[in-house]
Amino acid sequence: MSNETTDSKNNGSFDFNALINESKEAILNPKSYFAALKTTGGMTDPLIKAVIYGAIAGIFTFLWSILKIGAATGGIFGGSVGVMAFIGSIIGAVIGLFIGAVVLLIISAICSGSTDFESNVRVTAALMVLMPVNAALGFISGFSLLLGSIISIAVGLYGLWMLYNAVIETLKAKKETVKIVCYVLAALSILAGISSFIALKKASAAINMFNL
Repeated sequence: MSNETTDSKNNGSFDFNALINESKEAILNPKSYFAALKTTGGMTDPLIKAVIYGAIAGIFTFLWSILKIGAATGGIFGGSVGVMAFIGSIIGAVIGLFIGAVVLLIISAICSGSTDFESNVRVTAALMVLMPVNAALGFISGFSLLLGSIISIAVGLYGLWMLYNAVIETLKAKKETVKIVCYVLAALSILAGISSFIALKKASAAINMFNL
């Protein structure tokens, strides 16, 4: 599959159907996807991709807020929290695209990979496909904080697997160095997930006491 199809066509349009197919390929077959990922063509397409992923994630967050399920709900403010989360998700996606690209560039440089900023932006935008996936699974925390945390950690670790393939296949970094970096990031991801679970559990207990 060609991963160049989401770039703007000659008429300046954005191919949403191609984005859907590309997103599936990125998740299901990251190695071949990142091996074929186009690293040139401007910043517009990765920016649009990030906005779309952020908007989809925001829709799920808004939905779970309205239905009052998930780790956090609208509470006494109703859907207003969900609306703010939706807007914040889009803004966060745009900011995260460029911050993430800088972080990825540093990782790539450490691993002797490409330090071309546009290439790193495009890879970062592709990795953000997991943003709506994580948000879609957010409702699980409403039924079980432990299960929700485990799934969140699992998604994060899969994201590292995608990152591993991206840095090697697209950014042409040294495989052994990338492995070491990903092992370190995996350990940090698990520790962060455990810390998040503990914090959410304490917050949930405090909210239940307040409601009583």
